[in-house]
Amino acid sequence: MRFIHTADWHLGKTLKGMPLLEDQQYILQEFLRLIEDCKPQAVVIAGDIYDRAVPPTDAVELFDEILTKLLLEQKVPVLYISGNHDSAVRLHFGSRLLSSSGLFVRGELSEDLSPIALEDSNGSIYFSLIPYLEPAKVCSVFPVEERLDFEQAHALVLEHARALIPKGKRSVAVAHAFLAGSATSESERPLSVGGSDQVSPKLFRDFCYTALGHLHGPQRAGAETIRYSGSLLKYSFDEASQKKGVTLVELDGSGKVRTEHLPLHPRRDVRILEGNFEELRTDRAKFPKTEDYVLVRLKDDHPVLNPKDRLEEVFPNLLVVERTGLIGQTELRQPDGRRENKSELILFQDFYEEMTHRKLDDTQEKVLKECIQEARRRDGEQE
Repeated sequence: MRFIHTADWHLGKTLKGMPLLEDQQYILQEFLRLIEDCKPQAVVIAGDIYDRAVPPTDAVELFDEILTKLLLEQKVPVLYISGNHDSAVRLHFGSRLLSSSGLFVRGELSEDLSPIALEDSNGSIYFSLIPYLEPAKVCSVFPVEERLDFEQAHALVLEHARALIPKGKRSVAVAHAFLAGSATSESERPLSVGGSDQVSPKLFRDFCYTALGHLHGPQRAGAETIRYSGSLLKYSFDEASQKKGVTLVELDGSGKVRTEHLPLHPRRDVRILEGNFEELRTDRAKFPKTEDYVLVRLKDDHPVLNPKDRLEEVFPNLLVVERTGLIGQTELRQPDGRRENKSELILFQDFYEEMTHRKLDDTQEKVLKECIQEARRRDGEQE
């Protein structure tokens, strides 16, 4: 069997305040073309369909459009679970009715963890759909008196799920969790506050393959057969170097797995550019004009006036400017004495030294005095 493993679509998400729905629509059209080309026998989405529990209407409409094309036009079964960003109740709605159309959903956790059986030429493959597990929710569903942590909650649920898979049959787990030893990104919401949210990869070792969601970087998680597909798009600037896409999984008759990362190409990439203000503004050979989403790290060791507004002429989707040149050498200090007792000249000298870690030279001080004098003259004329 060949199936596509994907996750973390986060429909309706923004990047530094920039809405990404058009980018998500673009990448999902490419996703549909990829499905048409490689002709998988199923699509698995391992949670975080939406970016928040109550998604915007246009995000819901986009998901509906993609599901319609997969199920009705391409005739590909789709299996998906809820993630920590999703509303489990909303995703689970209509799941029993939809299964007759080839759409298999598990949004809410229940005692019934019966696997979904899909057929290939070698027989049945059993998919255990494990939605995002809150330990408190697990305790309310199963008869457990003691308090559980994330590890114990996953161990309990996976034990129940494995018991429902016939012995010797091929199996796939679909889960949304943070597996220990995996690499994280800034855009991922922590699963717990003040406690460990990580679980051991060994809990999934009895499955032929585990399709994971939650972490946005494509990666293995303790074994080649336990994998995160990663998110469809780059959702933070620390993901700029990640290669986004989906995972093609091939499962043979004996349960042996082969995986392949299939890249997707966004309408706009996410980039980090480093350099001095003037070269960023004028050097098109080194810094070509781009519509990509950009974070600029200015290396100038002196303040630059309104760099974002001025650089947007070259980088219209410039979202963040970091002044690393100043940060690297500046050490904030308490001002000496009361500010109101200092002249404009002394105040600016203190400010300049605090920002650049250097004193004004004679020429700069002369220019500053002339500017102050001119400003005073104009103030006097206005009065």
